[in-house]
Amino acid sequence: MSRLGIFVDRKTLASAEQLTALIHCRDVAEGMGHDVDFIFPVDINKIPKMDALFIRARTDPMNVTYVAAQMAAFHGIPVIDDPASIRICSDKVNMYSHMMKNDVAIPRTVFLSKNDLSEERVARLFEELGTPVIVKEPSTSFSLRVEKVNDVAGFFPVARRFIKLSDWIVAQQYIESRYDWRVGVLGGDLLYACKYTIPSVTFKIQASVNGHIVYCGVESVPEDAIPPHVVRLGIRAAEAIGDGLYGVDIKNNNGDAYVIEVNDNPSLESGEDGHYPDVYEKIVNRLFAA
Repeated sequence: MSRLGIFVDRKTLASAEQLTALIHCRDVAEGMGHDVDFIFPVDINKIPKMDALFIRARTDPMNVTYVAAQMAAFHGIPVIDDPASIRICSDKVNMYSHMMKNDVAIPRTVFLSKNDLSEERVARLFEELGTPVIVKEPSTSFSLRVEKVNDVAGFFPVARRFIKLSDWIVAQQYIESRYDWRVGVLGGDLLYACKYTIPSVTFKIQASVNGHIVYCGVESVPEDAIPPHVVRLGIRAAEAIGDGLYGVDIKNNNGDAYVIEVNDNPSLESGEDGHYPDVYEKIVNRLFAA
């Protein structure tokens, strides 16, 4: 009997929704005839004993999840998320570079170093990208360190704060929309899709407003209700990263679709898969077919 390891941490289990999703994943895998072990960081040495590994904790090259992915890859154990996907998706400069190289539609995007932070260059930036401009620190996740700035004067405090954390910052054209599409892709095929409705008090799917965290609404959408060009773009964006599991965020504005980002380790605990009951079965099959 094959053994599936599900790599988790305390933060993963802190949410009732995440815990419910993990239990559902375990039940599906066991129903398919596999043994399932939840593996915590303290148990990381159990990974070589697994036949496949599914990482369900925050991924980052500076996190123990990356060590887990590397350990699995070193021992020839199929793993989601794989080390290369973690490296690419955790660095937005790297991720957007992959989009550009593969001609995947993204908002107009400029990478800036510390040497580019002059009034003349930033003024030209607003001419290139329009107003407002979105500024991102490359290692951001969950919409942290993503700001919207309306003019040159407002750009510098954000840019100087972000450049202390990275050698580069990302500046992008602002694409207005009240929701994002999230297209889940597994091995180059559509896995699920949903809409993230952006709260009216912010432009992000998650933000701190007056000391309170506000979250987007989540609506699972059946395949036949998704614009076909959005699905195609999501799959192309995922394939530009690799052949694993990805959640591609897309804005569809006046018929023009743009990839906002590609996420490894996409969320599956908030109803994203409501119209797709076989999501975990497909993930488990993918792992054991590798």
